[in-house]
Amino acid sequence: MREKTHIVILIVLVVAFALVIFLSPIFWMVLTSFKEKGEYFTYPPVFISRTFDLNHFARGLEIGGRKGITDSFIIASLATLLSMTVGALAAYSLARFRIGGKNLAFWILSIRMMPPIASVLPLFLFYRFLHLLDTYTALIITYSIINIPFAVWMLKGFFEDLPAELEEAAMVDGCGRFGAFYRIALPLIAPGLVATALFCFIFSWNEFFFALILSRSRITPVTVVISGMIGGHEILWAEISAVATMASLPVILIAIILQRYLVRGLTLGAVKG
Repeated sequence: MREKTHIVILIVLVVAFALVIFLSPIFWMVLTSFKEKGEYFTYPPVFISRTFDLNHFARGLEIGGRKGITDSFIIASLATLLSMTVGALAAYSLARFRIGGKNLAFWILSIRMMPPIASVLPLFLFYRFLHLLDTYTALIITYSIINIPFAVWMLKGFFEDLPAELEEAAMVDGCGRFGAFYRIALPLIAPGLVATALFCFIFSWNEFFFALILSRSRITPVTVVISGMIGGHEILWAEISAVATMASLPVILIAIILQRYLVRGLTLGAVKG
């Protein structure tokens, strides 16, 4: 009994230490967004500002934060919708029809392993030829190309865990193959859909490299806006922290709202009889 108690205490300490390591930068970022200019690098450090200044949030929104968050939300939402639509159809086909052999899903996922620097130049030239640079379309297509292999890999496992007899029974009753997919299979893997969609949304929301290369002035995702606050003569630490704090809230809120589905989706099919 004492040995088990020691193990539990050790696990709690390790988890607590990990939380401190991972959450400290976020905690410091939030506190910095309320500090005055002279409080950033003072020693001893000022953890909680005496003024609790909210002007940095207003200033961050004025210099591009509002448009950046709006553009990021539009791009991430549409890229996630497109990725999930194509990914669900492809994953269902691979799970039910065994197209291309059992390793095809892995080869599809391997597309995601390509370094971004290797594909950014061809994409840049392609979008420039089509006059799509600095548009929502370019980033939505790019993020969907990256997210679809991940969505296929995730959703294929969820579909394989569903008994095919459920869809066959629906088709016997007059439902077509697409109807069985839409009315039977998709609702049953709803938690898996939510979990996969959340991962796709988070990637599209946080992505910086392609956004920096493929956007100019008309389209400015929030990650590009934040990088623009680092100038050659001055770094707007408080504004960066304020915009980063605001940019973190949508993903956190979505994760909290969908937490029940997220946990079920990540554990769906984990235990097989």
